[in-house]
Amino acid sequence: MARYKWKIIGDLKSQKTEVKIENIIDLLLQNRDIKTKKQIEEFLDPDLASVTPKSVDIDLSELKKTVERINKAIRKNEKIIIYGDYDVDGICGTAILWETIYKNYKNVLPHIPHRVDEGYGLSIKGIDHIINNNGKPDLIITVDNGIVASEAVNYANQNKIDVIITDHHVKGDKLPEAISIVHTTKLCGTGVAYLLAQELKTKNLKPKTDDDNHLELVALATVADLVPLIGANRVLLKFGLEELRRTTRAGLLALFAEASIKRNEIDTYRIGHVIAPRLNATGRVAHAMDSLRLICTKDHKKAEDLARLLGQTNKDRQALTSESTLHANLITESITADQKFIFVHNKDYNPGIIGLVASRLVEMHYRPSVVVSVGDKLSKGSARSIRGFNIIEFLRLHSDYLVDAGGHPMAAGFTVETEKLELFRDALIKSSIEHVDINLLDRMLDIDMSLEPTLINIDLYHSLTALAPFGMANPEPLFMSEGVVVEEISFVGRERKHLKLRLSKDGIKLEAIMFGMDQTDLKVGDSIDIAYIIKLDRWNGAEKLSLVVRDVRLS
Repeated sequence: MARYKWKIIGDLKSQKTEVKIENIIDLLLQNRDIKTKKQIEEFLDPDLASVTPKSVDIDLSELKKTVERINKAIRKNEKIIIYGDYDVDGICGTAILWETIYKNYKNVLPHIPHRVDEGYGLSIKGIDHIINNNGKPDLIITVDNGIVASEAVNYANQNKIDVIITDHHVKGDKLPEAISIVHTTKLCGTGVAYLLAQELKTKNLKPKTDDDNHLELVALATVADLVPLIGANRVLLKFGLEELRRTTRAGLLALFAEASIKRNEIDTYRIGHVIAPRLNATGRVAHAMDSLRLICTKDHKKAEDLARLLGQTNKDRQALTSESTLHANLITESITADQKFIFVHNKDYNPGIIGLVASRLVEMHYRPSVVVSVGDKLSKGSARSIRGFNIIEFLRLHSDYLVDAGGHPMAAGFTVETEKLELFRDALIKSSIEHVDINLLDRMLDIDMSLEPTLINIDLYHSLTALAPFGMANPEPLFMSEGVVVEEISFVGRERKHLKLRLSKDGIKLEAIMFGMDQTDLKVGDSIDIAYIIKLDRWNGAEKLSLVVRDVRLS
């Protein structure tokens, strides 16, 4: 019945006295490796002033060179291009740097590359596109890309174009020969751009007004880019969420309205599942410049038009993803229990959505998965992994087949010559027999601790909110309770796809819901163990606790 193997991280039973809320919070902090008094204070009471270039390991000499070169460009009226990326991180970071400079200096333009026509990151095609459409720039400043773009930087240098790189991706063996590099892996790309913008404002540009708080954009990118929500990221997100909930940006307000979400209810879930997909959709199946225009516009009518465009583009992206996922899943239906790796390819897969399809395959089959969009000469691939298996290292074991590859342990992208695609697939599947540990193919559920229902109350819920915002490396607290009795079972939702339960133990009545569960073997009277998150439902001014169940097993 259980969909996961359960791993209990902490143990409340070690408490020698009556368990209090403080004991629960202390154990949750320990589970997140927050143990010292200083760590706890910084986590529970974050200070925005603590996030500085030095604190996130940005090279201060490189930062100084960067500010000086931008200042020189402004003095000499040079043409500046802010060169971003087509995802939320690249779009928001581009908006921050462009707005910061444009407020005082008009000879600056943003550029978001087209995924198909120019490809990812700073490229020769991208530089040529800028030259052909806007004239040769004097300075290019990258955002969220460039740290491995040596070939493109050399091309820019040959054309007497200076390049400043701002990025957060892992460095390669050799750094590009740029004028300066503002880099750290401790933030998302927008976070790096934000700190550079702050430096420009305090040391150089002196904004005319103070209405350009960019923390709201940092919050969007920090969640969307799935960076760990610890340290500086968590601080920026916590304050950024506050700004986002009171934003006056025309584009964001229009996007919230189009998505039917209230500004004051924005949280990490709504960013990750509602807002970010709309901003990302244009970069996947159209051109992300429209998302940048939405972020930056001050025209409310234009904002509404762009929000509708993004909403429709996201629907198109969803349909395209569903169609390709259905096709890919039909191919994988015959996989056997001992098959450790999934590889599907098709010439009709849109390269902008293959990462999403790979993620869906991992969700369905819990195997490392590769999806490839087949081209005439070159094919683009995207890979997604499971916990404990480093997908980029695995791909690089077979680099002889690849034109390029980059990414992270859990997600990667690559280019392969189409004529080598079948050989590459066979090599990966054969190699996976040795490299993918069969024990990794069990889905694991990390549960913070066992909790008696008598401890679940509104005070505990409010204490848990002090640990927010939740996300990567700071998950929402997940509890388990053993031996609860099923009192009532029903299915709810428009298509009755969610399982609603009324439960009890020791006289405590609990209401619970399990999303995406349209059938069950449970019966009234069963004694079960549940793994769950505590939520607060508000309806017509009333507040009521409920449990969102992640998994269930018979006691």
